[in-house]
Amino acid sequence: MEQVKSGQVDIDQALEKLRHLPFEDLGFARVDHHRQLRRGFPEVIFCPGKTTEQIVRIFESLALRGNNVLATRAAPEVFEALAQTGKFPQARYEAAARAIVLEQQQLPASKSVLPIVTAGTADIPVAMEAKVTAEIMGQRTELLCDVGVAGLHRLFGCLPKLQQANVIIVVAGMEGALASVLGGLVSCPVIAVPTSVGYGTSFQGLSALLTMLNSCASGISVVNIDNGFSAAVTATMINRKIDGTG
Repeated sequence: MEQVKSGQVDIDQALEKLRHLPFEDLGFARVDHHRQLRRGFPEVIFCPGKTTEQIVRIFESLALRGNNVLATRAAPEVFEALAQTGKFPQARYEAAARAIVLEQQQLPASKSVLPIVTAGTADIPVAMEAKVTAEIMGQRTELLCDVGVAGLHRLFGCLPKLQQANVIIVVAGMEGALASVLGGLVSCPVIAVPTSVGYGTSFQGLSALLTMLNSCASGISVVNIDNGFSAAVTATMINRKIDGTG
């Protein structure tokens, strides 16, 4: 409306833009273009279960509105198909996170750093999903890897910076004990992410999930198995409120 008032956009152009609000119907998907206004970040594409063609069309729909775009759990061939369109040369593939990232808006960096802590090296892919998600939403992050309970002395060296955080993401598989340990050492919320890393009786992350849910440390919230994305969104919302940017 401000663009119409200033003469930058005429009425017909404004109507064309409004036609796709609050969502755009692609037939197989209704792309939510109002999510940026409601929640402070645009809709994110979860790739599993969708065809490559569907992902590319949704990606294009989101990107053409000028927003940043994130596609999670994306296979390399999906990125290759997107690259072949030639429409978004600045899009990149984050292999460790299995994510496609398109940054079209430079968001102000968060005042506070968001630490993402992993119990082991095998937990890094889930942690990287959290890192990429948080960063495209304007968060400054720091990845602290392999500080699990099998060698707690490795964690103690990180405590000074962890105790300065507004919120911490802890990613752990096996028995998932790191979240409880860290939860008893810091004064901020801890978002625990169980991973499907572990031997047979870890039951693809169920053991870690139950350990985190049954934690004796207060202030721990738990997301689903391998869900680094959800942990990052929640941590970003907390950081924004504390920083005064949300």
